[in-house]
Amino acid sequence: MIDRGAFHEIDWTLIGLLIANSVIGVIFIYSSSHFLPGDYAMRQVFWIVVSLALLFLLLAVDYKVLLAYSLYFYLAVTVVLAGLLLFARLVARTKSWITLPFFQVQPSELAKIALILLLARIFSEYKKSTISSHVGAQAIILVLVPFILVAAQPDLGTALMFVPVLLAALILAGLRKKTIAILLVISLAVGLVGWNFALKDYQKKRLTTLFYPSQDPKGAGYHILQSKIAIGSGGLTGKGFLKGSQSQLRFLPARHTDFIFSVIGEEFGFLGVFFVMLSYFLMLARMFLSVGMARDRAGVYIIFMASMLIAFQFFVNVLMIIGLFPVTGVPLPLLSYGGSSLVSNSLAVGLVINVRMRRFANV
Repeated sequence: MIDRGAFHEIDWTLIGLLIANSVIGVIFIYSSSHFLPGDYAMRQVFWIVVSLALLFLLLAVDYKVLLAYSLYFYLAVTVVLAGLLLFARLVARTKSWITLPFFQVQPSELAKIALILLLARIFSEYKKSTISSHVGAQAIILVLVPFILVAAQPDLGTALMFVPVLLAALILAGLRKKTIAILLVISLAVGLVGWNFALKDYQKKRLTTLFYPSQDPKGAGYHILQSKIAIGSGGLTGKGFLKGSQSQLRFLPARHTDFIFSVIGEEFGFLGVFFVMLSYFLMLARMFLSVGMARDRAGVYIIFMASMLIAFQFFVNVLMIIGLFPVTGVPLPLLSYGGSSLVSNSLAVGLVINVRMRRFANV
């Protein structure tokens, strides 16, 4: 459990940045959904409270203990993901959710945390300067299992978020040129097989309309075109809070989830986007800089993978809403509406703080 010495080492600045970004999310969730049935903003406030409670619970347990049980976490979440394919009911065309009386839980989000802990445990015990093919293959298989289970739901966007976690671990472990070449060949093969046998027609259309959204302005290209209109119409200072035409008149789809950044650009313009991105970059910078404060290999892996996970989600979402990445359903971490996403990203930040606050205990 947490001791007094460790308590004083908690990074309150990082927690403050986490809360600040979450509160910004609530403001724009309210703006984009206040006319919809169901109080999404208040629901998000509830999930912020839950996320902070779970974060402090996580801080109370030494990350060494979490690593010791990481395999059990991984197996448990894998069993749940497999069970969803068999027993879950369809929600928004996917079997991604466990439906409870008052809310829904998306186990694939927690799979990211379990995977970070397990990969950190495996790679921290590997002492050589470059990664062996055996350890690399083991890591790829561990990632591939939840990737396939989540992609089969189908939720390709969430499945893709396992990739930066794996890449972060492999980068730290030391990739040889031969290993990089093999991974590129495997990726190409998986891409070809996926395009021909795995991707559904609407997913293929999202990829093709990335380059030519105007070819289907009322179908697959609709999201990208409306997002660009919203951001472009915001100008320098925006149209004002609750005054965005694309969001308030409901032209912009998924306003409070995947495309919430478009709402920010429309209502507060370039300046609003700049300050929101600055707040986010400050949080990410503090997370990545915490790598230097880890006192063991496991801590370095945990911080780097957790930071890469959040950074990758952020950049994919931003690129998606400006039409430089396919619409894959990746939410903006902390800002988009969604309890499971908020919990998993808060726990990722909690892992970083957990390692940082115990930098003197594991020397």
